[in-house]
Amino acid sequence: MGQKGFYIDSTVCSGCKVCSVSCKDVNDLKVGVNYRRVYEFEGGRFPDTWGFFLSVSCNHCDEPKCAENCPTGAIFKRTEDGLVVNDEAKCVGCKMCLWSCPYEGPQYNEETGKAGKCDGCAALVDEGENPACVDACVMRALDFGELDDLRAKYGDGVDLKVFADKGITHPNVIVKAIPQAEK
Repeated sequence: MGQKGFYIDSTVCSGCKVCSVSCKDVNDLKVGVNYRRVYEFEGGRFPDTWGFFLSVSCNHCDEPKCAENCPTGAIFKRTEDGLVVNDEAKCVGCKMCLWSCPYEGPQYNEETGKAGKCDGCAALVDEGENPACVDACVMRALDFGELDDLRAKYGDGVDLKVFADKGITHPNVIVKAIPQAEK
C-alpha cells in the first residue's frame, strides 16, 4: 500500500462546511475543536473580483513536523499507508505539535487538555471506507486515496499562496484552485 492523501477541488467547494461537521461528528469533537476547517478567500476590485473556499485538515506529510517534535511519540506516521495519526493516551498537552505544524493540523482540546488531529479516519480507511469528510461532501470537492492514483486521476495540483511552502513538510495533498489562488 502506498502513501494516502486528500484531493481538494476548491473550484467547486461551496463552503457549506458539511465536511467539517461530518468530521466533528465521527470524532465526537466539542465546540471550538475542528480537525477539518473551511476557509474563505476573496479579493480583486470590481468588476474583477474573485473568491474561493478551501477545506483543509491534516496533510499527512512525508516529513510531519508535528510528529518530529512530539516529545512522547503520541503523533506518528503509519508505515502501512502514511497516515499521520495520534495516540491521545500518550499526549501530555504540551502543544509542541500545534506550534510545529505550518498547516494548523493539530488542534488543542481545552476540555481534555490534549491535542488531537485528523487521522484520515484511519479506522474507516482500515475497513476499506473513505474518510467521513469525503463521503459527506455534496459537491464532491474532496477525494481520498493513494497519492499515485489521485495524481493519475487529477494531475499534480497547484501550490497555493495561502499554504506554507511545500518544502517544509512535503504534504500529501493535491489541490485544484482558481488561478488567483496559485503561487
